[in-house]
Amino acid sequence: MIVSAAQMKAAEETAFASGATPSGLMEIAGKGIAKCIGEFFPNPGTVVLFCGKGHNGGDGLVAARYLIEHGWRVLIRLASSRQEMAKLTQQNLDALEGATLVDSVPTIASQQLLLLDGLLGIGSTGTPRGVVADLIHEMNQLRTREGGFTVAIDLPSGLDGTTGVHEGACVQADLTVTIGAVKTGLVTDTATAMVGRLALVPLPGLSFSLADPSSISIPRMLRALLPTRDFDSYKGTYGRIGILAGSSGFFGAAKLCSSAAVHAGGGLVTLYATPESHDLLSGTCIPEVMVQRVESYQDVLQEKNDVLALGPGLGREHDADLRKIITQATIPCVIDADALNATSAEVSLLANCEGHRLITPHRGEMERLNPQAGRNRLTWAKEFVEKYPVTLLLKGSRTIITQRDFPPAYNSTGNPGMGTGGMGDVLTGVCSALIGGGHSTRHAAMLGAWLCGRAAEIAIFNGNDSQESLTASSVIAHLGEAFQSLRRGDY
Repeated sequence: MIVSAAQMKAAEETAFASGATPSGLMEIAGKGIAKCIGEFFPNPGTVVLFCGKGHNGGDGLVAARYLIEHGWRVLIRLASSRQEMAKLTQQNLDALEGATLVDSVPTIASQQLLLLDGLLGIGSTGTPRGVVADLIHEMNQLRTREGGFTVAIDLPSGLDGTTGVHEGACVQADLTVTIGAVKTGLVTDTATAMVGRLALVPLPGLSFSLADPSSISIPRMLRALLPTRDFDSYKGTYGRIGILAGSSGFFGAAKLCSSAAVHAGGGLVTLYATPESHDLLSGTCIPEVMVQRVESYQDVLQEKNDVLALGPGLGREHDADLRKIITQATIPCVIDADALNATSAEVSLLANCEGHRLITPHRGEMERLNPQAGRNRLTWAKEFVEKYPVTLLLKGSRTIITQRDFPPAYNSTGNPGMGTGGMGDVLTGVCSALIGGGHSTRHAAMLGAWLCGRAAEIAIFNGNDSQESLTASSVIAHLGEAFQSLRRGDY
């Protein structure tokens, strides 16, 4: 669930009345923050904690203690004197061993630089001023100038936790580790660029009333959707996935989509090809993909499949065939790219499809289906599925999954390196494989978005990629590790 700052404070007070202690919750929060950092950065480097006087700074100091135990060099920039600090924060500072207080951040050579934002929490209001504003500007400059990776504790300092509005100085985080529950301000359109990747450290004993039923896709929620496979299962257990993708000049889309379906667990993956493209596609795809000739794409309606993936790199000459398939196929369909373009000419067909449909538009494709007209992304997505009985995966820096009669779900994973060609083709293949394996379109969308984003993260943090070099092929190569990460319950 997603809560306002006031709801979070009320839940904490109720927990304290039931026997929880501020120091106990701070210990859990700080340990969780350090664990999350360790998952993104398995090799320790230098972390600079920008420490405020409140409990947000206290969470950071506890995290610093655990990071020191794991080999991190910890530097601390204080926003106030010890005497101005909350008592619990002061106690954690006094007890911390192995950290160095600094008045400025030295040049960090040949080592990962992590900037930990512990300046302001949900209790702060108004525009940051004075020393705090100066430290926020310093953090942002270090991120830009020195390549520092910024981790915000609970929320980026300067961002309103309820509205997502920021006026004046605001930390630009690459990762926000929020505590207890996701705050409403973290998922607004205005906050995405400041929040970055989202992770949640749960706290025991918290209960919320009248909370927003929307959710953030996190492993603790998703891993129950991905049970361990039975030992006596076989290829037929995990579905027959039919794919319509690839045309002259766009054969790569077919290879990416079909390869992703294989690597996401599809039992039998078939790429259907018309005579003019069959031979070229046969030589393009990985050997695990069957390439089958069809005279017309409409022929797939007679084939035995459990799900169809439609559109990547297909071109516009097959629009009429696609519209017929989208309307008449009794099995689920994942509709992407040129299948979305075909649909945009006759959007009303989505109201009367024979089977379940998952559509995966980016902003431009969604605009052609249904203009945004000034609405925020969540309202835009919710109103679309109220009109059409589909599952909508609205791609973006904070992907949103909506379906009528179900609460919206925000994806938490991913990074800016995914802003390159082919990523949507991979997502379509992954989602189709998950549906073929028995998942609903909604669960497949939630799992698929999380897994693709997590694979991109692993490729960078545990592999040899950077945000600049990341490719869709690299995401496919790291899908296995993403599945393992989900089953472990990583952040």
